[in-house]
Amino acid sequence: MRARLACLTLAAALGAALAAPASHAALFGDDDKLEQLRRDIQANEKALEARIAKLEASAADRNSLLDLSGQLDQLRSDLARLRGQVEVLSNQIDTAEKRQKDLYLDIDTRLRKLEQTKEQPPAATSGETTASPAETKAYEAALNQFKLGNYTTAISAFQGFLVTYPSSALAASAQYWIGNAYYARRDYKHAIEAQQKLLTGWPDSSKAPDAMLNMASSQEALGDRGAARKTLEALVQKYPASAAAASAKQRLAQGSKR
Repeated sequence: MRARLACLTLAAALGAALAAPASHAALFGDDDKLEQLRRDIQANEKALEARIAKLEASAADRNSLLDLSGQLDQLRSDLARLRGQVEVLSNQIDTAEKRQKDLYLDIDTRLRKLEQTKEQPPAATSGETTASPAETKAYEAALNQFKLGNYTTAISAFQGFLVTYPSSALAASAQYWIGNAYYARRDYKHAIEAQQKLLTGWPDSSKAPDAMLNMASSQEALGDRGAARKTLEALVQKYPASAAAASAKQRLAQGSKR
C-alpha cells in the first residue's frame, strides 16, 4: 500500500509539471519530446500499478497459505486424537471378545460333558424324586436346540418345560439354559433376569454358581463393571468350593490388574 501511495504521488507531481505553461515545456525541447515524455510516464505508471497489484495479490496468497497451514495443523491434531480413541476402543473390544470367547468355551465344555454323560437327571432336593422319562425327553429336546444354536427356539422350549413341569428336578437346569440362551443372543438384560430367577427359585441348585457367573458376564457386557465385580465377589463368598467360584477368582484377579 505504501508503494502504491508513493507511485501515485510521483505520478501527480509529473502530471503537474507537464501541465505548466508552454514556456516551461521549452526546457525539454519541442512538443514531440514532451508528448513522448508524457507517454513514457503513463506507461511507467501502469507498470508500477501492475507491480503493486501483483505484490498485493502475493501478500493475500501468503495469508491464505498461513490460514491453510493452521487448518492442516488442526486436522493433524484431530486425526491423532481420533486414532487414540480408536486404539482404546479396539482394546476394549478385544477384551470383551476374549471374555465372551472364554465363556463360550466354558459353555462348550459343559455341553460336551452333557453329551458324554447324557446329563442324567439329578437327584432332587427337598423330597423331590428324579426326573421322569417324559421330563427328561422334553428337557433334552430343548437342550438340543441350544446345541444347534437355535437359541430362540431353545428359550421357548425350556420355558414350556417349566410351565409343564414346574417342580421337576431339571427345572433349575432349564432356567439356567434360558439365561445362557439369552446371553448367546446378546440379550444381556434378559440373561440377567433369567439367572436371577434361578437364584431366587433354586438357591441351593448346583446350577446357582454358574448362574451367577453368567450374570457377571452379562453385566460386564453391558459395561457395568462395578455390578459384575460385586456378583463375582458374592459368588466366591456364597459358593467358595464351586468351579464357578474358581473362575470368578481368576476374573477378579484379572480385573484388579487393569
